[in-house]
Amino acid sequence: MADVTFTVDGKKLTAPAGMLLIDACRKAGIEIPAFCYYPGLSLQAACRMCVVRQEKVPKLQTACTTTVAEGQSFTTESPEIAQARKATIELLLGNHPLDCPVCDAGGECELQDMTFKYGAGESLYVEAKQHREEQKWSPAVYFDRPRCILCYRCVRMCGEGMDVWALGIQNRGATSTIAPNGGDHLDCEQCGMCIDACPVGALTSDTYRYKTRPWEMNHISTVCTHCGDGCKVTLGVRQANDGAEIIRADNRDKSGINGDFLCAKGRFGFDFVESADRLTKPLVRNAQGKLEPATWEHAIRVVAAKFKEIRDSKSGIGVIGSNTTTNEENYLLQKFARTVLATNNIDHVHSTDYAGFAKALAGTTGRAATLRDTTTAKAILLIGGNPTEEHPLLAWNLRTNFRHNQARLYIATNSPIKLERQAIMSLQLPIDGYESLTEFLSGNDAALPDTANAVGFRDAINAEESLLVIFGEEYRGPAIETLVKWGLGKEGVKFAYLGDYANSRGAADMGLFPDLLPGYVPIATPGIFGEEYANLPAVPGLDAAAMLDAADSGELAALYVVGTDPITTYGVDPTALKSTFVVVQDIFLTPTAALADVVFPSASLYEKTGTVTNSYGDVQLTKKAADKAGIKPDFEIIVRLAGAMGADVKKLVPFGKTNGVSADMGQSRGAQSGEADRHAVWLRAQGLEPRLSPFDPLAVLDEIERLVPSYKLDRLNLFGGNDTSTEPGFVPLSSIVSARDLVLPAHEGLFTSGVLGAHTAALVELNQYQNQAVTEAAAD
Repeated sequence: MADVTFTVDGKKLTAPAGMLLIDACRKAGIEIPAFCYYPGLSLQAACRMCVVRQEKVPKLQTACTTTVAEGQSFTTESPEIAQARKATIELLLGNHPLDCPVCDAGGECELQDMTFKYGAGESLYVEAKQHREEQKWSPAVYFDRPRCILCYRCVRMCGEGMDVWALGIQNRGATSTIAPNGGDHLDCEQCGMCIDACPVGALTSDTYRYKTRPWEMNHISTVCTHCGDGCKVTLGVRQANDGAEIIRADNRDKSGINGDFLCAKGRFGFDFVESADRLTKPLVRNAQGKLEPATWEHAIRVVAAKFKEIRDSKSGIGVIGSNTTTNEENYLLQKFARTVLATNNIDHVHSTDYAGFAKALAGTTGRAATLRDTTTAKAILLIGGNPTEEHPLLAWNLRTNFRHNQARLYIATNSPIKLERQAIMSLQLPIDGYESLTEFLSGNDAALPDTANAVGFRDAINAEESLLVIFGEEYRGPAIETLVKWGLGKEGVKFAYLGDYANSRGAADMGLFPDLLPGYVPIATPGIFGEEYANLPAVPGLDAAAMLDAADSGELAALYVVGTDPITTYGVDPTALKSTFVVVQDIFLTPTAALADVVFPSASLYEKTGTVTNSYGDVQLTKKAADKAGIKPDFEIIVRLAGAMGADVKKLVPFGKTNGVSADMGQSRGAQSGEADRHAVWLRAQGLEPRLSPFDPLAVLDEIERLVPSYKLDRLNLFGGNDTSTEPGFVPLSSIVSARDLVLPAHEGLFTSGVLGAHTAALVELNQYQNQAVTEAAAD
């Protein structure tokens, strides 16, 4: 809509006609208090805190329902308005408990802030306050009824935002209360969005309640370690005896790619960091065949000597990487394998065929969608999968796009999913009907002869001027090429390919393949990598399954496993590794680690710095939040191994280059720390920050940007805490021969996350709670 000019407190403002006054003022830096208003949700106008005076209107107006128009004049602060807001607060405090010293919202409470500002320091009420016992609605959510101010944010968030409708209102008038529609329990997805939306301490989480105060924590923004959406999460961290522990996870500042959204895994799935099962000391198998604690120096010396012996004897070494380690660690791991171990036997567990996706898009630009595209696309075709369970942020974005922009959602799956409520059209496919769908969309009517509404579905899609196609592991290899070829034949079609874990895309992009280098460059034509990597092996290596087979037949002398559990994933008989020297670095003693000769305790994603790439190719910076005595990041372990093997660490990690800039070394910290940190962001963005340590992962990020065509990143955005996109179409892959299908999708749900989920007490409890609820519902 056209812009209009209006006046607020004597200042001329400009905003689109029809914009809410409260939004226009906040955009201009004028804060108007509100309890019930929440951006993105329907208007309630229940709290009356946002009242303003509008010229020529007799009564005070609510800014959350008043839209701006040309020539209007408003007053947002005056004695009259202050008195009205003070009276509202007095009403709210009439039955509100004065338990701020112990309330979890203390220091972050909007009611507390408004009481301080408007001075409602005394009450005109003498009646005794009504006390109610705290209610436990689920293992994650608690409700303290006397604290509730009936703003209805939680009801709207659960209903409109999550499309769950698990909360409602009981009774009327003074006896009104928020209540779960399940009676005495929440029947929902346990996302905890209602907790963050609550302006007071009425809704609290089991993971945080009564444990600490906000000012006792450091708040670190990083990336969620669970699914492939790549949500930003703000971790509340407190010092502990053995390092730093995570107390809370949220994203209340609404920054990052996910806005204010977090699912159950992002909000509650962090206690694995403090699990009693964590590995905290290196383990070395003794002469009696038992793993026993050892020093880091001894464990690294043992592995380095054995790896060097096997490499020099050319007996064969295999390396299997991870979907949850950072881009820098994945890049360094494949470089270590190829230049230090002298092998192309490197792979990772493929949850999706990203190599096939990059090959299909080779030579194109602007056809790969980012996650932000899912919030603005006018038409979306979702093929397969169940985003509500496996990609919660994607599901949130699609629902929000539908509510705010009336986006047209088309869904084609082999089973019903929740998002069909927002779909304009749905198509039920046979279980093996995904490739047939592509043929049908391309014009072959015989491909789906018995599918109802198929022709109308195709006609509607073909009529769209622009389209975002989202698909997952149902498409692999040639099937991806066929689907993408269909889309490339139309204008305005973009593609998003979904993977399972936090850095599944990054593991593929960084070259954890036996036949592909970083950026999907073929081993046969290495290009610049042939110049940069000394003694790069020219022959493709073994994939993960072939490595395990070779170990079983005695043809693989050593296996180096980083952050994954191939014994469980591939269903391998443990005796297959009996003759192989196995080294594992992981967070927990997995079945593979239990068979290892040496085990290194590694750091989780919440305990390291680096970057990760989500399913959509969006790169984000992870920051070290927690810490635990005895562990080391995977990056440091690899560097120490290389050094112990006699490798030139400076060639492995390009550190020691100051680029003409003198190192700060902390001298400017103190009163000028904010300015120094601002300067550091600029230096990083310009690639000028000194790399003084071989353990600095950003030194490897510099090399990634230099050598990998698709990773020409917007560094200022990245180091400012935002996401920056990659472009897979930059990679020429015409010479690639499709590898065999090794895709093993995990299909993790809302409360499962592989090994991490199994060791996260909060997720285990929620999973049991939900399974019990499903069982009871089925029995009824």
